[in-house]
Amino acid sequence: MAFPERFSNLPDYAFPRLRKLLDTHAPGGEPIAMTIGEPRHPMPDFVGPTLAAHLDGFSVYPPNDGTPELLSAIAGWISRRYGAELSPDRIMALNGTREGLFNACIALCPETKRGKPPVVLMPNPFYQVYAVAALAVGAEPVYVPATAATGFLPDYAGLPAEILDRVTLAYLCSPANPQGAVASAEYWATLLALAEKHDFTVLADECYSEIWRTAPPPGALEVAKATGSDPERVFTFHSLSKRSNLPGMRSGFVAGGAGGMVRIRQLRAFAGAPLPLPIQRVSEIAWADEAHVTANRALYQDKFREADAIFSGLQGFSCPEGGFFLWLPVEDGEAAALKAWQETGVRVLPGAYLSRDVAGDNPGKGYIRVALVAPKEEMQRGLIRLRDCLYGRG
Repeated sequence: MAFPERFSNLPDYAFPRLRKLLDTHAPGGEPIAMTIGEPRHPMPDFVGPTLAAHLDGFSVYPPNDGTPELLSAIAGWISRRYGAELSPDRIMALNGTREGLFNACIALCPETKRGKPPVVLMPNPFYQVYAVAALAVGAEPVYVPATAATGFLPDYAGLPAEILDRVTLAYLCSPANPQGAVASAEYWATLLALAEKHDFTVLADECYSEIWRTAPPPGALEVAKATGSDPERVFTFHSLSKRSNLPGMRSGFVAGGAGGMVRIRQLRAFAGAPLPLPIQRVSEIAWADEAHVTANRALYQDKFREADAIFSGLQGFSCPEGGFFLWLPVEDGEAAALKAWQETGVRVLPGAYLSRDVAGDNPGKGYIRVALVAPKEEMQRGLIRLRDCLYGRG
């Protein structure tokens, strides 16, 4: 039987790959999982009662693009958070942002550009759906290093003109996964100007936008409005997974230019999986409520302070401005992850599993990603074990 070749060179996904690395070895202590970015803070109190009140909604097909009430709630949140006024037809509910980030590439990436195969830009390291989306549409993924030298954000403007002229889409995650770097308003403005100059679209992955240390991260829509950018140049993706501790609800949205949204909605009509109606009802309340978001953010800010204290003085350590991962420097991420597991029972993710080799270099190789999602006391134990095991500080 013949199979398509487009995905033949993909490595194993990060977590099956991690299981192959660790699971044949016994843990060196009580296991503590610090790998996956699955929030473990309490979910909002309104979730259960709202689901119970709308259980009959599971008996009907849900609105494909989102209920009018949900789209209105999202539009209201965008207005309050970013000062951008969007009509409901410029917003669509998503079955999690991963679905949206993948399908937007299918809906918006042309087959060719200037008679050549299209290019899709993405930071390196990156959220792995970006690469699969590019390959699915026959585009060339270009992995742009996001290292300490570039502030852990990709320098798209530094690419050769012959590559930029073939770009159709550029992914950017802010706060970044895995490093937690926040794109400034100036960074966004430069990227949008670059998109205008070279005629491409920015896909802004902002699902960590509400978890920050000192100041709310600027948003792509906010900067697009301030700079007068063409609305079709940017599409933003947000989720309730991190913001509201609801990863299992798979509820998010995409918003952007009216023309592009027509194409994204058309694809959803043919091949999408709309959110069940009871989940849309919970989402309506979640986007309209900020109290639970503020409380959640305070828990993470407390964890950031604890991480600062534990790793104080560690060369190369920098607690992130956003998100909930630590990007810890090590000599070799795979060796460090295996050592930590065998000697302490702490489970972390090698940075190379989130990156690609480019010209013989993998920008994630010298790091491990550590998720600060566990309850504070469990997180403290895990971080202290990692510090003492990997950096010799007791």
